[in-house]
Amino acid sequence: MSGLAAVLARHQQPGIYRWHAGFDVADVCHAVEHAGWRFGYVDGLAAQTKSEFLARVGEALEFPDWYGQNFDALADCLSDVDGGDGTVLLWDGWGAFARSEPQAFSVALSVLGTRVNAERGGPFSVLMRGEGPEVTGVTWLD
Repeated sequence: MSGLAAVLARHQQPGIYRWHAGFDVADVCHAVEHAGWRFGYVDGLAAQTKSEFLARVGEALEFPDWYGQNFDALADCLSDVDGGDGTVLLWDGWGAFARSEPQAFSVALSVLGTRVNAERGGPFSVLMRGEGPEVTGVTWLD
């Protein structure tokens, strides 16, 4: 988990990263929460469309009931995410969404990127794990 460990120790800038580590989700969650960070998980195999992705992110980050499951509501709710020391969102199988709805996927990354770069709410990182198309500006974590 060296790349993740660097994020959690703040040796690596928060960001959106491709991540190839094959650790079990429970182990990743344990490492993240042990470091005092909040953990969210999106199973991309169950989130291959815009509406499925928006629903799963809302569940993963425990958005309020008023969450409208559109990109404006995603941006609003992400701005309120406060994970204490930080938040890590693990997004497995993201490639299915990227291939099925490339425009919506691009908007999703833009909205997530806005939260990554926000001044408030603590550090926020997204780990995109699994196969998928090349994404401009998204580098490998480790």
